Amino acid sequence: MSAADPSSRDRGPIKVLLADDERLVRSGFKVLIDVEDDIEVVGEATNGAEAVEQARATRPDVVLMDIRMPKLDGIQATEQIIKTHGLQHVRVLILTTYETDAYVFEALQAGASGFMLKDAGPAELLHAIRVVAAGDALLAPRITRRLIGQFTSQRIAAQAAEDRLSVLTQREREVLALVGQGLSNDEIGSELCLSPATARTHVSHAMAKLGARDRAQLVVIAYRTGLVTP
Repeated sequence: MSAADPSSRDRGPIKVLLADDERLVRSGFKVLIDVEDDIEVVGEATNGAEAVEQARATRPDVVLMDIRMPKLDGIQATEQIIKTHGLQHVRVLILTTYETDAYVFEALQAGASGFMLKDAGPAELLHAIRVVAAGDALLAPRITRRLIGQFTSQRIAAQAAEDRLSVLTQREREVLALVGQGLSNDEIGSELCLSPATARTHVSHAMAKLGARDRAQLVVIAYRTGLVTP
């Protein structure tokens, strides 16, 4: 997926909330993040309910959210955080252990801005935090198509698809289809003979018309409407 320029963010260090029921996992992430000048850990949560509570208290920029947690799972916690007044800016980055975790699709629908595998390298994880904090979405490329394809093939509802896409121009449909295939703005521009800035504008228009929070939700819409098929 496309990466926004993290350098465009000038609000101080990126505030990160760690939500994982495994202490060793949280400790490892904290050690990794603490040595970075532009990222800081502002809170930790051992379950989904605590994650919502901590998000309200610390108002982080990014929540690193495990899916499988007690009391309240990561999907429910994500949905509550996204819907909480004053936390609209919070971006949730889902962390999963398994490449075929069925819950990732539901997490994207709940409002998550992307997902990463827990076995991602340190540089990958730090990059993901910066990209998501900058307002873009990030989906682990090695599992995006397989995962979304697997769990949306049964859910594509043709009856409402055309109505939903009718608000888009033909060009915006083409751009949405390419976003659904995981192309960046630069790649979309190259494919359609547009400048990256024009491609980004079309993406923004499609997001606004479809009520999508970010690129991750555009990917979901592209698959659910059948514009992109597995």
